[in-house]
Parts: sequence; structure tokens; C-alpha cells
Amino acid sequence: MSKVSPNTLRSLPAGLQKVAIEELNEVPSRVESDIAALREWLQKQPHLCSCVADQFLLSFLRGSKFSLEKAKQKIDRFYSLQAVIPEIFNEHRLADDPQVLEIIRMGYDQGILKTFQAIYISHRVILRIPLDKDDTGPAVTIIRACSYDLSKFKFQDIIRVGSMFGEIMMLEDDNASVTGYLEIMDMSGVTGANLFALQPQLLSKFSAYADEAMPTRQRGIHFINAPKAFETGFKSLLGWFPAKIKERVSVSSDPEAIFERVPKKYLPVEYGGTRGTILDITTAMEAKLASYRSYFEESQHFGTNEKLREEPTHLGQEESHFGMDGSFRQLIID
Repeated sequence: MSKVSPNTLRSLPAGLQKVAIEELNEVPSRVESDIAALREWLQKQPHLCSCVADQFLLSFLRGSKFSLEKAKQKIDRFYSLQAVIPEIFNEHRLADDPQVLEIIRMGYDQGILKTFQAIYISHRVILRIPLDKDDTGPAVTIIRACSYDLSKFKFQDIIRVGSMFGEIMMLEDDNASVTGYLEIMDMSGVTGANLFALQPQLLSKFSAYADEAMPTRQRGIHFINAPKAFETGFKSLLGWFPAKIKERVSVSSDPEAIFERVPKKYLPVEYGGTRGTILDITTAMEAKLASYRSYFEESQHFGTNEKLREEPTHLGQEESHFGMDGSFRQLIID
């Protein structure tokens, strides 16, 4: 059975409900009818095979501030743009894929953990930081972008796993759905080889996809622990981001910079916080991913068939980083 129940809606905590009403134009008494209207439209589109679960559709309505037309457009883009990023959206995007599990489990050897804690910390690649239930702030993810075996994985493999947790976040993290999310990119231990492996054009393409097609709002990308020696390299990397996204990016070499973005109480002890350990977080993340096995299996069959599209997309080139045929348009690098 799919983790995403087809006809189940979660109630928002009072604080987030207030934000949803005031900032997203949500009318609680009208939510079910809005979802029904969006589902009815999707089921009439011959070119589009989409998830139609309540919570999935509600995420897109919130991400479109309850404009039904914008929600339709965003769901269409969500699936059509996945087709032009095959490095990420492919047959490996499954909860039980060996490569996905290996990336999540990197550093699990308990003997190594006890003897070489620094190795343990450095091998945790993606961390979803849980917030208090009454917190109305954005959801938080920490990505240790350079902490993986370059001989075994490409950066696209890391982004793929991150995209899976991003999708889980949009389905069940109410903070992400209502307030948005922050990404903390921890660059501890970065080397020239790591920078070269970052695949900047793919990073730019995926960032544009996240901005155009994901219903959750990206509130910021903050690089922390960036070595000063690589400052020029980071500035070149930022040149690949679309201008709208670049405005949300910050880079700092200060190890304390993370506390400016995330309250210390939410962080694991390895980052100076008190909310358990990194191992606690990643163990919970693997269990969460496993619970979405059916969803990601079903997602392999979702998408668009452009030959069956009856009407052209209404999103003009000036509004998109992708061309009319879905191909990614080359950005001009300063």
C-alpha cells in the first residue's frame, strides 16, 4: 500500500494554519473542494499521469497560493521537467535501490564510529533536521556536499537521494509545505576534486527545476564552513545559479554561521546542538524512506507523454529556465 493515502488530509498546527490562511490564501472550509477540482482536471489530461492523493495535491495548491491554474501548471512542470533531468530521475530513484541505501548508510560501521568519530561525521551526506511541532519556521536540510567517495558516486547520485527526501518533505512536512525550506550546504573538508565533481550545470538545472516545479518554496541555500582558499571557486559555482535563486544564496567560512540559520537546539550534538546524534537522524531517515517504497515504485509510472498533449504549455520562456521543448537553456556566466 502506498505511504501517501489517497483520501487523507492532515490538520495543520494552529501556528502553521494561521500562516497558511494569511500568506497562502488557504480557506480551510474550501480545501477539500479545491483538491477535488484539481484532481478532476488531472484525470482529464491525456498527456499527464500524476499522483492524485489528497496530500500531494494540497502541497501544490499551497505552493501556488491556492490558484488552481498555477497549481495545474506546476504539477505539469513537476512531471514534464523530470524527463529532461534523467541523471536524477531514473530507474535508481527507488527506496530499496542499493546505491540509494549505500549513500544513506555511508559510515554505519559501528567499530569505525567509536574509533574514528571524525570519519563518522564526515560520511553523513544528507540530514533532515526535525523541528518542534509548534515551530512555524522553514524546514531544514543539511547537505555535506563533499563528504562522499568520489570513486564510487557522482554528485548526481547525491542529488537524486536528496530529491527523494525533498519529495517526502513536500508530502508530509507541514513546515516545508506552508513556510518553505532551507538548505545548509556544509563544505567542511572541501578539496579541488570535490569542487570539480559538483557538476555545476546539473546543480543549476536541478535548482531551476526545484524553483519552477516543486510546490515547496526554497527560502535559502547557505554554504557554511567554506574554506577561504576556495572562495573564488565558490563564486564561480554561484555563477551557474539562475539570478532569482542566486539572491537566496550565502557563503561563509565561519563555523558558527549555521546558528544564524538554524536554532542550536534543533541540531545534532556533532553540530553543537542537543537534538540527538547524526546517527539518530540518519537511522530515522532510512526508516522513513523505506515507508515510501510503494510511493517511489508508483512514481516510476508517473510523467508526461508530450505526443498526447492537447494544448501547449502556457509558461513562456521568459518565465522559465527551460526552453519550450523542455531543454535546459544555457545560462550566461558572469
